[in-house]
Amino acid sequence: MTLSGRALRLTIFVDDTDTWHHRPMFTEIVHRAHAAGLAGASVFRGMEGFGATQVVHTTRLLSMADDLPVAVVIVDTEQRIRAFLPQLDELLIEGLAVLDEVEVVHYLGRQGAP
Repeated sequence: MTLSGRALRLTIFVDDTDTWHHRPMFTEIVHRAHAAGLAGASVFRGMEGFGATQVVHTTRLLSMADDLPVAVVIVDTEQRIRAFLPQLDELLIEGLAVLDEVEVVHYLGRQGAP
């Protein structure tokens, strides 16, 4: 698959302690994105953040080292990302999903692999 030009970036923010059937939520999202055939997904762990509860969670305080923010980022065509969104409705009890229009300037996928 070659992805270039206009695309959609889906960023899903969850806590690192969120789970789905005893599995980390971010892992479940990545595996569902893979099963849906999306171009790729990456997980980024935050060092500090706050959300709807307004409680700041940070790695700097040992007592507050739980519930750190995690961002799952997925980029693909608008059609494929929008088709994936109902999967999040099933998963997310709490969390934030954001869509951004982006321009992909380089992505080779499997065709570019040696």
